[in-house]
Amino acid sequence: MLTKNQIKLIHSLRQKKYRTFHHMFVAEGVKVVHEFLNSNYELVEIFSNDLSYSNCSSNFTEVSSKELSKISTFSEPNKVLAIFKTPLAVSVNWSGLVLALDNINDPGNLGTIIRLCDWFGINDLVCSKNTVDCYNSKVVQSGMGSHARVNINYLDIQMALEHSETCFGTFMEGISIYDQNLPEKGVIVLGNEANGISKEIEALINTRLSIPRFGSLKQTESLNVANAAAIILSEFKRTATEK
Repeated sequence: MLTKNQIKLIHSLRQKKYRTFHHMFVAEGVKVVHEFLNSNYELVEIFSNDLSYSNCSSNFTEVSSKELSKISTFSEPNKVLAIFKTPLAVSVNWSGLVLALDNINDPGNLGTIIRLCDWFGINDLVCSKNTVDCYNSKVVQSGMGSHARVNINYLDIQMALEHSETCFGTFMEGISIYDQNLPEKGVIVLGNEANGISKEIEALINTRLSIPRFGSLKQTESLNVANAAAIILSEFKRTATEK
């Protein structure tokens, strides 16, 4: 059975300040929990109505579906929820292709971008300190376990860009990404959903890239940042394989 202290801890981890304080976060669902269990993330506790999960840890608590609904953020709880330790930061490898995010606010966007980094083989993701927490439950859910294969750092973006001589930024007005000879290393910066890349960061960008609009009216104001990330990473990787 769940204890009051367990329920209190799990509920507290919905807030960033408590995730930071405890150095823990929550993962839910079979796919997501499985990905973290098969990674270097340290499991703290696991809760499930499926007894097979008792083999994963001595810190296993069998719960009923009703109890699971008390601790889940899902409207229809999955059969497993787990608490993991937040890992220590690993230094960024600036010798490869790095994606940097300038004040991304939407958890779903960040989770999708983490998954895209995993898909396209981007090992390092750098987030500005005002970007949404990558261990927010919605980020973890939309990331679908890709946190386990992407090195995520929260840094001062301005200082971070000093590590690279080649910095690309995405803008509505820029050179078409399809007309560029894209390198295999450098930093790609994606900006805030509403305001784009901040002026301070824009001043450090070497190359302004854009994704051209092909519609006849061309009245769409912008692309969702996660959709833009997919196109940009795909084009960088495509040109790299052709060299």
